[in-house]
Amino acid sequence: MSSDSSELHPLAHRAGRHASAVTPGWAVGKVRPWTGPHRDLRLLRRACRWQRRVAAFAALGYFAAFLALTVKVPSLMTRPAPGGLPFGLVLALVQLPVTWLAVIFYELTARRFVDPLARRVRRAAREGRADREGWGRS
Repeated sequence: MSSDSSELHPLAHRAGRHASAVTPGWAVGKVRPWTGPHRDLRLLRRACRWQRRVAAFAALGYFAAFLALTVKVPSLMTRPAPGGLPFGLVLALVQLPVTWLAVIFYELTARRFVDPLARRVRRAAREGRADREGWGRS
């Protein structure tokens, strides 16, 4: 008898991680479904997370860059920029449009990616509830 216990504890199958669409026989019944309402909820959460991160990094990243320049290179911030204003003031004033662009980007991506997913999840929940309560279409 060998000391290899790999046959006793097979590796967990991770659907969608390889080219084969065939589920191994030992993984039948143990694999989470990667389709249906749960998949839509995962996609919705992922889209919301991505959207929040990008918008937050855009607005906060610009603010952090402004603060870093203020601390590390104060001579740059006091130089006159085109128009006669100090460069630091111009960067501070540009912060408002950058924040608005982050908000607009957030809104546009919500309409394009997140809202359709939310509608799909809502529709699936409504249809699922109707089927469970006996309101199914006949």
